[in-house]
Amino acid sequence: MKTISYQSLGYTIAVIGMAIVLLWIGIFKFTPAEAKAIEGLVKNSFLVSWLYTLTSVQGVSNIIGSIEIVAAVCLLLHFFWKKAGIAGGILSAATFLVTLSFLFTTPGVFKTIDGVPVTEFFILKDIMALGISLMVLGKCLSDQVIQAGISKKG
Repeated sequence: MKTISYQSLGYTIAVIGMAIVLLWIGIFKFTPAEAKAIEGLVKNSFLVSWLYTLTSVQGVSNIIGSIEIVAAVCLLLHFFWKKAGIAGGILSAATFLVTLSFLFTTPGVFKTIDGVPVTEFFILKDIMALGISLMVLGKCLSDQVIQAGISKKG
């Protein structure tokens, strides 16, 4: 009888789930509604606002969406191709770090409701997503180091 590794199962579900969300959100970035919805966040960010000097609101959204789609595909490919996982881990971690920075660069993002400070909760999920991205990156990098060590010995 085969035993289930809950750690491995949890890791797999987390990565696939995050990739689905990234893919879905990335595709949605190609719509005018989402391009307009993220405009305030992006315009107030010192990390990405410069993109508006290169292209339109929709063009910036398309660039961001393309990065998210590539990151999602690379995260899924990491189960079979570790180099894709390194790229996916870096791209997704960078994406989530930028998104989390919106909490500090967007005016009015924090509010108080009935005495409780609240924010744009859709951004807070990126704390977990950042962790998953770093787990993928770490796993793929450690696998690369192990493989390099084996090939040097052989």
